[in-house]
Amino acid sequence: MSKYYDNISEEIKDYFKILEPDFPEWLNEYIDTKELLSQQYISGTCGTIYSDLFESDFFFSSLDHSIAVALIVWHFTHDKKQTLSGLFHDIATPVFKHCVDFLNGDYMTQESTEDLTTEMIKNSKEIMTLLKRDKINIEEVDNYHLYPIADNDTPKLSADRLEYSLSNALFTYRLLDFESIKEIYDDIEIQSNEENEIELGFRTKKIARNFVKVTSRLSVIYREDRTRYSMQLLADILKRLNNENKISKEDLYKLKESDVISIIENSKYNNIFNIWKNAKKVKISKKEPKDVYYVHHGAKVRYIDPLFNGKRISKCCKIANKLIENNLAYGMNNYVYLDFNFND
Repeated sequence: MSKYYDNISEEIKDYFKILEPDFPEWLNEYIDTKELLSQQYISGTCGTIYSDLFESDFFFSSLDHSIAVALIVWHFTHDKKQTLSGLFHDIATPVFKHCVDFLNGDYMTQESTEDLTTEMIKNSKEIMTLLKRDKINIEEVDNYHLYPIADNDTPKLSADRLEYSLSNALFTYRLLDFESIKEIYDDIEIQSNEENEIELGFRTKKIARNFVKVTSRLSVIYREDRTRYSMQLLADILKRLNNENKISKEDLYKLKESDVISIIENSKYNNIFNIWKNAKKVKISKKEPKDVYYVHHGAKVRYIDPLFNGKRISKCCKIANKLIENNLAYGMNNYVYLDFNFND
């Protein structure tokens, strides 16, 4: 009996079946380790799920994401080491996910927590015992950047980028249904890109174009005004609680999101948190607003220009190219705020 798999929703199981119809049972022992199971209490939405600014009410966890990435890698490679690198890639994810990158001032690359991956694996007796049994060295699984199917540079398509696109489109923002997800996924194969590296790519132009349409919409959502504001606000609340010794940075890696929310709600920032939580829309201004907390900076641009039969879809489809251009043109120059100040 799996501590994780036997207790997940049927919707997530159905999604996993699309990614890999024959679930690799050997993966369950790794999934059911303490360090990975703790990731099931962290939302993949970087905390935005807790505010009415966002339409999402589906809790898709950081662990769900990591397992789905592993399933994609396994589906295309049947290589245990590459699959485990996908499973472990977010093992060092803290509560509110990339909000902690905003806390660390790393909102443009959002990679500040990745350095802890090796340490997290190394300090897990359960995981290290399993790796030793399977004759796998930690260096072969602690860095998914080593494997281009698991991870590669923007705007290429990798298992990680494909997964969060599919799950966000399916569960979080309801842009696609299960049938559409399956159509997209079944059209993907391993191809060779312009640098003669292997990469996931599409066989069918129309499906590749539709994928670009959806991921271009998601790309804007990931960095639009409400998102940047929310992630920076949560980061600033955590920073203040940390400065006041109410929460430590270590706590962000040990506690559940629900525990951290309880700490916020029992602090002097409860009113601010509730204003954000119940807000329906952020306010924007071209000029610096007075006497309110505001956010005024950019964020990481996540976009995908996938292969279509070995060539970038933007090079062989004018519509796809326009979708990408419009996405990249999205401005992040607004001052974004709600009607409160930390000093109120």
